[in-house]
Amino acid sequence: MFDLILDKVERPYRRSSAGATAVSMLGHLVVVTTVVVLPLMWATDSLPSVPVMMAFVATPAAPPPPPPPPPPAAKAAAPQRSAPKPSSNPDAAPIEVPDEIRPEPERPASEGGVEGGVEGGVEGGVAGGIVGGLVAAAPPPPPPPPPPPAQPRQPVRIGGQVVAPALVQRVEPEYPAIAVAAHLEGMVILEAVVDVEGRVSEVRVLRSRGFLDKAAIAAVQQWRYAPLMLNGHATPFVLTVTLNFALKQRVQDVG
Repeated sequence: MFDLILDKVERPYRRSSAGATAVSMLGHLVVVTTVVVLPLMWATDSLPSVPVMMAFVATPAAPPPPPPPPPPAAKAAAPQRSAPKPSSNPDAAPIEVPDEIRPEPERPASEGGVEGGVEGGVEGGVAGGIVGGLVAAAPPPPPPPPPPPAQPRQPVRIGGQVVAPALVQRVEPEYPAIAVAAHLEGMVILEAVVDVEGRVSEVRVLRSRGFLDKAAIAAVQQWRYAPLMLNGHATPFVLTVTLNFALKQRVQDVG
Protein backbone atom coordinates (compact mmCIF):
# COMPACT_ATOMS: atom_id res chain seq x y z
CA MET A 1 0.00 0.00 0.00
CA PHE A 2 2.85 2.36 0.87
CA ASP A 3 4.44 1.44 -2.37
CA LEU A 4 1.46 2.82 -4.25
CA ILE A 5 1.71 6.06 -2.34
CA LEU A 6 5.41 6.40 -2.83
CA ASP A 7 4.84 5.65 -6.54
CA LYS A 8 7.12 2.62 -6.38
CA VAL A 9 4.59 0.22 -7.86
CA GLU A 10 3.53 0.50 -11.43
CA ARG A 11 -0.26 1.18 -11.92
CA PRO A 12 -1.53 -0.20 -15.19
CA TYR A 13 -4.71 1.97 -15.45
CA ARG A 14 -2.78 5.21 -15.14
CA ARG A 15 -1.49 4.87 -18.61
CA SER A 16 -4.73 5.44 -20.37
CA SER A 17 -4.99 6.56 -23.89
CA ALA A 18 -6.40 9.92 -25.13
CA GLY A 19 -9.43 8.23 -26.61
CA ALA A 20 -10.44 6.81 -23.27
CA THR A 21 -10.19 10.25 -21.72
CA ALA A 22 -12.37 11.75 -24.40
CA VAL A 23 -15.01 9.03 -23.94
CA SER A 24 -14.96 9.60 -20.18
CA MET A 25 -15.47 13.31 -20.56
CA LEU A 26 -18.30 12.81 -23.01
CA GLY A 27 -19.97 10.41 -20.63
CA HIS A 28 -19.71 12.90 -17.73
CA LEU A 29 -21.14 15.62 -19.97
CA VAL A 30 -24.13 13.47 -20.88
CA VAL A 31 -24.74 12.57 -17.24
CA VAL A 32 -24.52 16.21 -16.09
CA THR A 33 -26.81 17.33 -18.90
CA THR A 34 -29.36 14.65 -18.07
CA VAL A 35 -29.32 15.22 -14.32
CA VAL A 36 -28.90 18.99 -14.07
CA VAL A 37 -29.54 20.87 -17.30
CA LEU A 38 -32.73 19.15 -18.48
CA PRO A 39 -34.61 19.56 -15.13
CA LEU A 40 -33.60 23.22 -15.02
CA MET A 41 -34.93 23.77 -18.51
CA TRP A 42 -38.27 22.04 -17.68
CA ALA A 43 -38.65 24.10 -14.47
CA THR A 44 -37.85 27.31 -16.35
CA ASP A 45 -40.67 26.68 -18.82
CA SER A 46 -43.23 26.27 -15.98
CA LEU A 47 -42.25 29.47 -14.17
CA PRO A 48 -44.48 32.58 -14.79
CA SER A 49 -43.20 35.06 -17.26
CA VAL A 50 -41.68 38.13 -15.75
CA PRO A 51 -43.03 41.35 -17.23
CA VAL A 52 -40.54 43.37 -19.01
CA MET A 53 -41.66 46.62 -17.42
CA MET A 54 -43.76 47.27 -14.31
CA ALA A 55 -45.53 50.55 -13.76
CA PHE A 56 -46.85 51.72 -10.41
CA VAL A 57 -50.24 53.48 -10.84
CA ALA A 58 -51.45 55.59 -7.95
CA THR A 59 -55.19 55.98 -7.03
CA PRO A 60 -56.60 59.15 -8.57
CA ALA A 61 -57.09 61.90 -5.99
CA ALA A 62 -60.61 63.11 -5.06
CA PRO A 63 -61.85 66.11 -7.02
CA PRO A 64 -61.41 69.44 -5.27
CA PRO A 65 -64.49 70.83 -3.46
CA PRO A 66 -66.65 73.30 -5.40
CA PRO A 67 -65.88 76.94 -4.86
CA PRO A 68 -68.00 78.75 -2.24
CA PRO A 69 -71.02 80.68 -3.56
CA PRO A 70 -70.47 84.32 -4.27
CA PRO A 71 -71.40 86.69 -1.44
CA PRO A 72 -74.90 88.22 -1.73
CA ALA A 73 -75.08 91.51 -3.43
CA ALA A 74 -75.19 94.46 -1.12
CA LYS A 75 -78.70 95.83 -0.64
CA ALA A 76 -79.31 99.06 -2.29
CA ALA A 77 -79.41 101.89 0.13
CA ALA A 78 -82.90 103.02 0.99
CA PRO A 79 -83.75 106.17 -0.87
CA GLN A 80 -83.82 109.17 1.35
CA ARG A 81 -87.22 110.64 1.85
CA SER A 82 -87.58 113.98 0.35
CA ALA A 83 -89.06 116.80 2.30
CA PRO A 84 -92.86 116.85 2.12
CA LYS A 85 -94.20 119.18 -0.46
CA PRO A 86 -96.67 121.75 0.62
CA SER A 87 -100.22 120.50 0.28
CA SER A 88 -102.40 121.99 -2.38
CA ASN A 89 -105.41 121.83 -0.05
CA PRO A 90 -106.33 125.41 0.86
CA ASP A 91 -107.84 124.21 4.14
CA ALA A 92 -104.61 122.60 5.33
CA ALA A 93 -102.62 124.28 8.09
CA PRO A 94 -99.74 126.38 6.69
CA ILE A 95 -96.20 125.14 7.18
CA GLU A 96 -94.47 128.45 6.65
CA VAL A 97 -95.40 131.75 8.20
CA PRO A 98 -97.36 133.78 5.61
CA ASP A 99 -96.34 137.31 4.79
CA GLU A 100 -99.85 138.66 5.33
CA ILE A 101 -103.18 137.47 6.64
CA ARG A 102 -105.78 137.16 3.92
CA PRO A 103 -109.52 136.81 4.56
CA GLU A 104 -111.04 133.40 3.80
CA PRO A 105 -112.95 133.25 0.53
CA GLU A 106 -116.66 132.74 0.79
CA ARG A 107 -117.82 129.27 -0.17
CA PRO A 108 -120.68 128.96 -2.62
CA ALA A 109 -123.86 127.64 -1.09
CA SER A 110 -124.47 124.01 -2.00
CA GLU A 111 -127.57 123.16 -3.94
CA GLY A 112 -130.41 121.96 -1.80
CA GLY A 113 -128.94 123.39 1.42
CA VAL A 114 -131.05 125.13 4.02
CA GLU A 115 -130.35 127.98 6.39
CA GLY A 116 -128.82 126.72 9.61
CA GLY A 117 -127.74 123.43 8.01
CA VAL A 118 -124.44 121.67 8.57
CA GLU A 119 -121.78 121.34 5.90
CA GLY A 120 -121.56 117.79 4.60
CA GLY A 121 -125.08 116.89 5.67
CA VAL A 122 -127.46 114.66 3.75
CA GLU A 123 -129.79 116.31 1.30
CA GLY A 124 -133.28 116.53 2.72
CA GLY A 125 -132.03 116.02 6.29
CA VAL A 126 -133.27 117.73 9.43
CA ALA A 127 -131.50 120.82 10.75
CA GLY A 128 -129.38 119.96 13.79
CA GLY A 129 -129.19 116.28 12.85
CA ILE A 130 -126.17 114.01 12.60
CA VAL A 131 -123.65 114.71 9.86
CA GLY A 132 -123.79 111.98 7.22
CA GLY A 133 -127.17 110.70 8.39
CA LEU A 134 -127.96 107.58 10.37
CA VAL A 135 -126.78 104.21 9.19
CA ALA A 136 -129.69 101.97 8.30
CA ALA A 137 -130.16 99.65 11.26
CA ALA A 138 -130.31 95.92 10.65
CA PRO A 139 -133.77 94.42 10.94
CA PRO A 140 -134.47 92.85 14.31
CA PRO A 141 -133.97 89.09 14.51
CA PRO A 142 -137.09 86.99 14.13
CA PRO A 143 -138.72 85.91 17.35
CA PRO A 144 -137.75 82.49 18.62
CA PRO A 145 -140.09 79.66 17.70
CA PRO A 146 -142.68 78.81 20.31
CA PRO A 147 -141.77 75.92 22.57
CA PRO A 148 -143.28 72.59 21.59
CA PRO A 149 -146.48 71.79 23.40
CA ALA A 150 -145.98 69.82 26.54
CA GLN A 151 -146.83 66.20 25.98
CA PRO A 152 -149.37 64.80 28.43
CA ARG A 153 -147.86 62.66 31.12
CA GLN A 154 -148.55 58.96 30.98
CA PRO A 155 -150.50 57.53 33.92
CA VAL A 156 -148.39 55.93 36.63
CA ARG A 157 -149.55 52.65 38.10
CA ILE A 158 -149.97 52.66 41.85
CA GLY A 159 -147.72 50.17 43.60
CA GLY A 160 -144.29 49.83 45.15
CA GLN A 161 -142.93 53.26 46.10
CA VAL A 162 -145.85 55.05 44.41
CA VAL A 163 -148.63 55.28 46.99
CA ALA A 164 -152.19 56.11 46.01
CA PRO A 165 -153.29 59.55 47.15
CA ALA A 166 -156.12 60.00 49.63
CA LEU A 167 -159.69 59.32 48.51
CA VAL A 168 -161.45 62.68 48.95
CA GLN A 169 -164.99 61.73 47.85
CA ARG A 170 -166.52 58.23 47.88
CA VAL A 171 -169.92 57.22 46.53
CA GLU A 172 -171.33 53.81 47.48
CA PRO A 173 -172.86 51.75 44.64
CA GLU A 174 -176.56 50.91 44.63
CA TYR A 175 -177.49 47.21 44.75
CA PRO A 176 -179.52 46.54 41.56
CA ALA A 177 -183.06 45.28 42.22
CA ILE A 178 -182.70 42.61 39.54
CA ALA A 179 -179.54 41.32 41.27
CA VAL A 180 -181.41 41.23 44.60
CA ALA A 181 -184.28 39.30 43.00
CA ALA A 182 -181.79 36.89 41.45
CA HIS A 183 -179.88 36.60 44.76
CA LEU A 184 -176.68 37.65 42.85
CA GLU A 185 -173.66 38.27 45.03
CA GLY A 186 -169.93 38.46 44.42
CA MET A 187 -166.82 40.59 43.92
CA VAL A 188 -166.34 43.08 41.08
CA ILE A 189 -162.75 44.18 40.31
CA LEU A 190 -162.27 47.43 38.35
CA GLU A 191 -159.26 49.34 36.98
CA ALA A 192 -159.68 53.12 37.25
CA VAL A 193 -157.59 55.85 35.52
CA VAL A 194 -157.43 59.13 37.52
CA ASP A 195 -156.41 62.40 35.81
CA VAL A 196 -154.13 65.15 37.18
CA GLU A 197 -157.10 66.78 39.01
CA GLY A 198 -157.99 63.58 40.83
CA ARG A 199 -161.12 62.79 38.76
CA VAL A 200 -161.78 59.24 37.52
CA SER A 201 -161.64 59.47 33.72
CA GLU A 202 -161.77 55.81 32.70
CA VAL A 203 -163.03 52.59 34.29
CA ARG A 204 -162.43 49.08 32.99
CA VAL A 205 -163.82 45.81 34.35
CA LEU A 206 -161.20 43.24 35.28
CA ARG A 207 -163.57 40.73 36.95
CA SER A 208 -167.25 40.78 36.06
CA ARG A 209 -170.35 39.74 38.07
CA GLY A 210 -173.05 40.36 35.47
CA PHE A 211 -175.73 42.83 36.66
CA LEU A 212 -173.40 44.18 39.35
CA ASP A 213 -170.85 45.66 36.90
CA LYS A 214 -172.86 48.77 35.90
CA ALA A 215 -173.60 49.70 39.52
CA ALA A 216 -169.91 49.39 40.42
CA ILE A 217 -168.76 51.48 37.41
CA ALA A 218 -171.35 54.21 38.08
CA ALA A 219 -170.22 54.53 41.69
CA VAL A 220 -166.43 54.58 41.01
CA GLN A 221 -166.79 57.26 38.27
CA GLN A 222 -168.02 59.66 41.00
CA TRP A 223 -165.03 59.14 43.27
CA ARG A 224 -162.47 61.95 43.75
CA TYR A 225 -158.80 61.62 44.76
CA ALA A 226 -156.14 64.12 45.79
CA PRO A 227 -153.73 64.92 42.92
CA LEU A 228 -150.64 62.71 42.70
CA MET A 229 -147.48 64.88 42.77
CA LEU A 230 -144.25 63.45 41.33
CA ASN A 231 -141.19 65.72 41.17
CA GLY A 232 -143.43 68.73 41.73
CA HIS A 233 -145.79 67.89 38.82
CA ALA A 234 -149.32 66.54 38.98
CA THR A 235 -149.34 63.10 37.37
CA PRO A 236 -152.25 60.84 36.38
CA PHE A 237 -152.28 57.36 37.89
CA VAL A 238 -153.95 53.96 37.56
CA LEU A 239 -155.22 51.90 40.48
CA THR A 240 -157.34 48.79 41.07
CA VAL A 241 -160.66 49.00 42.94
CA THR A 242 -162.40 45.94 44.38
CA LEU A 243 -166.09 46.06 45.38
CA ASN A 244 -167.83 43.15 47.19
CA PHE A 245 -171.59 42.88 46.78
CA ALA A 246 -173.44 40.92 49.55
CA LEU A 247 -177.20 40.72 50.16
CA LYS A 248 -176.84 40.90 53.95
CA GLN A 249 -174.55 43.90 54.02
CA ARG A 250 -175.62 45.00 50.55
CA VAL A 251 -172.21 46.40 49.50
CA GLN A 252 -168.84 46.07 51.19
CA ASP A 253 -165.62 47.68 49.95
CA VAL A 254 -162.68 45.37 50.26
CA GLY A 255 -160.00 47.43 48.47
